[in-house]
Amino acid sequence: MRLQKYMAHAGVASRRKCEEIIAEGRVAVNGTTIDTQGYQVEPGDTVTVDGKKIRPVRHYTYILLNKPRGVVSTAKDNKGRKTVLDVVSRDFRGKRLYPVGRLDMDSSGLLLLTDDGELTEKLLHPRYEMEKTYRVTVKGRVDKESVQNLSRGIELDDGPTAPASFKILDYRNDKTRLECKIHEGRNRQIRRMFEKEGHEVVQLERVAFGPLKLGDLGKGQYRPLRDKEIRMLKSWK
Repeated sequence: MRLQKYMAHAGVASRRKCEEIIAEGRVAVNGTTIDTQGYQVEPGDTVTVDGKKIRPVRHYTYILLNKPRGVVSTAKDNKGRKTVLDVVSRDFRGKRLYPVGRLDMDSSGLLLLTDDGELTEKLLHPRYEMEKTYRVTVKGRVDKESVQNLSRGIELDDGPTAPASFKILDYRNDKTRLECKIHEGRNRQIRRMFEKEGHEVVQLERVAFGPLKLGDLGKGQYRPLRDKEIRMLKSWK
């Protein structure tokens, strides 16, 4: 088995991230540092990452979390901020879980945590076009022209956004609530799109990720995925 795949099966990170970890010289096999891609791990080999022994996970864990605002979507944070793993640590201490995709610190909503590196790689790959649904509140009254612009695509600093779905839900005082469905996963994408149209996002919540729905799960609450949900994710095309 290739080293990066072995690491992903051990719940270290997605296969792509594991390749970065290897290149950084943090991985050793039988005491020898491996910093090139493609190394084959043989039965009986001892693999360590940052000096800690790893081995493939036999039974994967899949957690659906309603991430609260103020929590970062990383396994570790060098600034000492609360992470999504801190939220679930009481019940899953010792598990090498990591988030599938991200929600920025000021956003809330559905986030999948798992130690299944193969599934993570699949769900984040652009060709699978995993649809993500958000409920967004912005300042000001968004008009139909802006909705059409957002749906067709907005030119951002890192290129034009792909066609998406933006629908006005209602107006409340000087704010507009919308439902947004996108397939991309750029950094703070929805916030930047609305900024281009002159509207500041004041609340952003992800309510669906592919076949997964947030439902009535409260802020900071989490639950294991149901078997049916896991099967749907694995068969997603």
